[in-house]
Amino acid sequence: MKRHDRCGGCAPRRPRWFPMRSAALSWLGAAMLLGALYVAPARADDAVPDGACFERAAGYQGVNPQILRAIAWYESKGNPAAVHRNADGSIDVGQTQINSVHFGELRRYGVPPGALKDACVNIYVAAWMLKRKMVRYGNTWQAIGAYHSETPRLRDEYARNIHAVLVSWGLHE
Repeated sequence: MKRHDRCGGCAPRRPRWFPMRSAALSWLGAAMLLGALYVAPARADDAVPDGACFERAAGYQGVNPQILRAIAWYESKGNPAAVHRNADGSIDVGQTQINSVHFGELRRYGVPPGALKDACVNIYVAAWMLKRKMVRYGNTWQAIGAYHSETPRLRDEYARNIHAVLVSWGLHE
């Protein structure tokens, strides 16, 4: 009686080396993908998997898409998997570095922290947060700086940094 006859005609077994080959190919594919992601882009448009998310999120919230792109570029060079641990114990997640102090509120709106690693979700959340600052401060550099911090010194420094990104892209003087 053949081996496969004992199990009622089940499929033949895979060779022993098959899992190792699959794992090796998976690692090779992951390494190639990661290598492609870490090529430094010249602009934030090139850094995100779906640049259209900036336009859609900005349009939905009524904010400037170039400001969102500049935030993503300044915060993480557009890396959707970026995670930063801060000295105060909080963490910043995704390409626009959404801080963990917002996790509770985001959960109430159905956005779990892990979803912030999705590029588009992260951009939509950033657009929403920027819009809230614009409602408070108007369409000003103060609102852009407040995206990062309400502390005047940190707020103003952040706004200058975002401005510098826009200037480097030739989008502002």
